[in-house]
Amino acid sequence: MAKTQLGARVDADIAELAKKRAADLGLSIGDYLARLVQDDASGLRARAVDAAARFLAEHQSVFDEAEDAQQGSPGARAA
Repeated sequence: MAKTQLGARVDADIAELAKKRAADLGLSIGDYLARLVQDDASGLRARAVDAAARFLAEHQSVFDEAEDAQQGSPGARAA
């Protein structure tokens, strides 16, 4: 498949984050951006966010109970 060069301006912190994330995944910046676009266009990202929201909605009480127990523990201190 032929490749086309794109240009975009982003804040320095976003550029650095993209470089680090691409490196973490063993991808070039171009391949990383292509993956993000493909995931977005295919709806994968939206489905993942929806699934996470459903999970949190279904299990919020468990998280609330754990947080309450942690805050109420004698001797519990913030790091």
